Amino acid sequence: MKKLIMSAMLVAGLAFSASAQRYCIIDSKYILDKVVEYKDANTKLDQLSKTWQTDIDSRMQEVERMYKAYQAERAMLSDDMRKKREDEIVEKEKTARDLQKQRFGFEGDLFKERQKMVKPIQDKVYNAVQKMATSKGFDLVYDKASGSGLFYADVKLDKSDDVLKLLGITK
Repeated sequence: MKKLIMSAMLVAGLAFSASAQRYCIIDSKYILDKVVEYKDANTKLDQLSKTWQTDIDSRMQEVERMYKAYQAERAMLSDDMRKKREDEIVEKEKTARDLQKQRFGFEGDLFKERQKMVKPIQDKVYNAVQKMATSKGFDLVYDKASGSGLFYADVKLDKSDDVLKLLGITK
């Protein structure tokens, strides 16, 4: 009997504490899509990425061209010349792959540029969300864009437009 009463009190306490929390839902993707600086940063990053990829592609095409020329001339080359040409091809390919890794690899140039250009904008949005949550008395803010397992959200709980308003952005 004591266990039943304790369990009922525990459930009632949890229900009370859960209902006492205020929360809202935002869509950070929606918010960031409305921030002009974010769009501009992504456009610049895309252009930079395309430029770097074009350079890498042209280097790999040069390696392919060298290899085809080597294959065509291989029978006529001495052992020393074959070895020299193979080494040149391997070195060019290694240089291109190293450049690709430097530009696009984990914590590469593209990652660093993204951090430099996008992180301040994300921090600005985070601070606006925090300010909105504090001023409106929300205990929790869920982000439906982050894939946090939120399955359903009532539209009246979405406060993304309030954050945009604090950022000075109108629809």
